[in-house]
Amino acid sequence: MNVAIPLYPRFTALDAVGPYTVLAFAPGVTVTFVAGQAGPVADDHGTLTINATAAYADLPAPDVIVVPGGSGTFDALSDEALVTWIRQAHEHTRWTTSVCSGSLLLGAAGLLEGLPATSHWGVLDMLKTYGAEPVSERVVTAGKVVTGAGVSAGIDMALTLLGQASDEETARSVQLMIEYDPQPPFDSGSAKTASQAMMERALSLLP
Repeated sequence: MNVAIPLYPRFTALDAVGPYTVLAFAPGVTVTFVAGQAGPVADDHGTLTINATAAYADLPAPDVIVVPGGSGTFDALSDEALVTWIRQAHEHTRWTTSVCSGSLLLGAAGLLEGLPATSHWGVLDMLKTYGAEPVSERVVTAGKVVTGAGVSAGIDMALTLLGQASDEETARSVQLMIEYDPQPPFDSGSAKTASQAMMERALSLLP
């Protein structure tokens, strides 16, 4: 199974690296970072780069695409090369997925019309712009489109995907391998339980 993760300037690193780690551990899966052209792409803090080893044109028909989000998503919405690649690759995929605000790029490619989808809580309502039904859940599956909520939910999304694309035993084995057993020190990871003041403070941390 060939997985392509497109990178664009100011993507959020964990959006890409979380699913990458889950899927790269799975037997028979090859994960490739792609971009407009091969080379390093900087994240939304500008202090970490991931090397795209292929251009979009080099991988036109992957089995799976995982579109990350980040503060650069809004500029990327007008990146015709990226949006066109997502739209055309979707015609060939077994699964088309996103993490965080990456779902907005699926929407811009015309893939979410009439579908339930999720995203980071800060941009969830923007999915309506693309005819999607916003759903405040960690992972939402609609046919072959799978969307994950904010940042860390990309790991949940990738494990969900792996369980469907391979089998539950494989997904469970990978979960154990990466010791994904969340026990956060604070109960403040969801907008459903956060105060307005905490939400505003959280959003102020965006680069």
